[in-house]
Amino acid sequence: MLNPHRLMVLRAVLDAGSINAAARNLTYSPATISQHMTALARETGLVLFEKQGRGIVATDAARRLAEHAGVLLADFGRLERTVADLRDGQAERLAIACMASAAERWMPDVVRAVHRHRPGVTVEISLNEPMPGRGRRQPDLDIRTEPADGVRIRLDGHLRYELAVEALVVVLPATHPLAAAPAVALRDLEAEPWIDHDIYDSPTGQIVLSACRTAGFTPRYAARLDDHRAAVRMVAAGLGVTVLPLLAVAGIAPDVAVRPLTRPSVFRRIVVHARQDPRRAAIIARAVAQLRITAAAEPTTPHPDDRRDTATL
Repeated sequence: MLNPHRLMVLRAVLDAGSINAAARNLTYSPATISQHMTALARETGLVLFEKQGRGIVATDAARRLAEHAGVLLADFGRLERTVADLRDGQAERLAIACMASAAERWMPDVVRAVHRHRPGVTVEISLNEPMPGRGRRQPDLDIRTEPADGVRIRLDGHLRYELAVEALVVVLPATHPLAAAPAVALRDLEAEPWIDHDIYDSPTGQIVLSACRTAGFTPRYAARLDDHRAAVRMVAAGLGVTVLPLLAVAGIAPDVAVRPLTRPSVFRRIVVHARQDPRRAAIIARAVAQLRITAAAEPTTPHPDDRRDTATL
């Protein structure tokens, strides 16, 4: 069985660029680092380093092993935190996974409501867009995005609540000619350079791309990121346009213009899947109740198929 500590040392060597630098960072001796790498090579049967001149370089096998080890080490770290919580008697956690815009706009109210109900609980919030977080706890509340006109996804062992159907809008440089219009047809953005805020093609990005294809084109990207606020800054710098949900444009920079999209209008549906756990039903229900109140208070564009008041298995 592979030793997680040796995998961690391998990543430290690759990150630092040498055994000596990794030894300084980890406060080990270079000989100790070398012993760990020799043992790991023996465990895996792989050549991890090759001589080059007076030093050594990592092999492709070492780099691939370190890359895949990151997922394992993150999950192992989560397990260690769980053990520490249990040992210290501080195991009460509420884990929420959501997109960045929901974390910014909705989570303060949810955390406040949970603490009123149970002051000692720790609320752990991780991002599930653009990519699911590894090394995080399995969420008690999993807030997700779906196409507004798509299939309603259900998770086994969870109650599903529909929180909102909201419009997506175009974000333009304030000086852009289209910024003078009250609304922008999606097709009018075909010739524009786009700033993609969703490089990993999460559900929100897929909704945008599907709408563009419906309008008859594929966006030409000037830049692709995994952070919507950084994308807005690039728009403000005049590098292109981007399309974002309403929830994500609250409080953005004044040097951009936000306009509704038409032909077609584009919507996303936001839902929360709440884990069915009889031992923790009260705290989960309290969080869901506040989440629904907070989501309902957000300004959204009505959608003809908006059914928010349902909870289904």
